[in-house]
Amino acid sequence: MRILVAEDDAPLAEFLNQRLQQEQFAVQVVSDGREAQRLATEQAYDAVLLDLALPGAPGLEVLRGIRSSNPDLPVLIVTGSTLVEERVRGLDAGADDYLAKPFAFAELAARLRAVIRRGNRPARSVLKVADLELDRVTHVVRRAGRAIDLSPKEFALLEFLMRNAGQSVSRNAIIEQVWKLKFDTMTNVVDVYINYLRRKIDSGFDRPLIRTIRGVGYQISDVNGAV
Repeated sequence: MRILVAEDDAPLAEFLNQRLQQEQFAVQVVSDGREAQRLATEQAYDAVLLDLALPGAPGLEVLRGIRSSNPDLPVLIVTGSTLVEERVRGLDAGADDYLAKPFAFAELAARLRAVIRRGNRPARSVLKVADLELDRVTHVVRRAGRAIDLSPKEFALLEFLMRNAGQSVSRNAIIEQVWKLKFDTMTNVVDVYINYLRRKIDSGFDRPLIRTIRGVGYQISDVNGAV
């Protein structure tokens, strides 16, 4: 799941980036209010973590801009203010929840998942291809009702394939989206992890879902063409 973190405190932003990635989120960090609003408007995210005290544009202005262009995008605001009035203004401006600094990361992660669950509902939070289901919130994967245990990187790779079900994705695209790298010297690791997934997802089933597209990369789909 993709999270936009709008936070200008560099050490805190880096901490959130690392910890959220450990929780299997894909994270993009921005430190400017106007840039945060632009990204939230132009790109697809599952939630925004928004500090109200941002340079470039006030947090409430950013929040209103996000709401005007994407009313369903879950937004969790964080603030260092202890004033109830500021939190009320944030909620009135369209925030789904708020958290005061300093906060425990466990609480932030729990609140973030809660706003995503409320905003995404099953049609968006659960990805399906044939009899394979992936819950992007609970990180549960099942095929034909059987639970499948995946490592965090295997889960991220499968989620990326399923988000693009029926479409061919290149090794370079996988490297950029799953490993967050911009060069192709690690494309072999993609093949290794695809083999891991095949053993867990396709082994023992009549219909393989993960296919190699020669000269392109990989695709996940029902063999009959239905996805």
